[in-house]
Amino acid sequence: MRDVTLAILAGGEGSRMGYPKGELRLGGRPILPVLLERFAWEGPTLLVTAPGRQHPTGWERFTREVADPVAGQGPLRGVLTALENSDTPVTVIAAVDMPRVGSEQLWWVARELHGHPDAVGLMLRHRGQVQPLPAAFRVTAAALVRRALESNRRSLHGLLGDPSVVPVDAPREWGDHIWTNLNFPDDLTGLDSSHG
Repeated sequence: MRDVTLAILAGGEGSRMGYPKGELRLGGRPILPVLLERFAWEGPTLLVTAPGRQHPTGWERFTREVADPVAGQGPLRGVLTALENSDTPVTVIAAVDMPRVGSEQLWWVARELHGHPDAVGLMLRHRGQVQPLPAAFRVTAAALVRRALESNRRSLHGLLGDPSVVPVDAPREWGDHIWTNLNFPDDLTGLDSSHG
């Protein structure tokens, strides 16, 4: 699936962590190179950052880095920035602060979107609860995301109000750990660069 872009959202301020999310480290290593090595993505890679937080450690290993034009609009703005700058019909969106997501999850969500030709976006549901990332979007979803932002609706979950964005149950064998989110320094305890 070389026709799918992987976009990693890394523009978070990290106020609870104490430093920007793009500068997280796993096992003493910068998180961005660790994630890229783990994902071994075959298509283009896009790093999405925010104004004033460009060029986090490892940025140069991506095909391209793009920054949100406006700061403080959250991950939905990052999704729009990714879709506006993607060179492929489909973009898989991942978050830099979800290190237990692996290539299996990313490829799975991309394949699922291909299996829903009428959908412009797809999000995963785990144990009945929607997990907004990782997700897959066709570039045509940019108009929908833009309208949401213009209406001051900044929630990724909110996109599911449109029938063209579908929730799909994640495989049962994916454990709760997949959805680990790094928000506080203590969240890094027990994580390392090999197991994430």
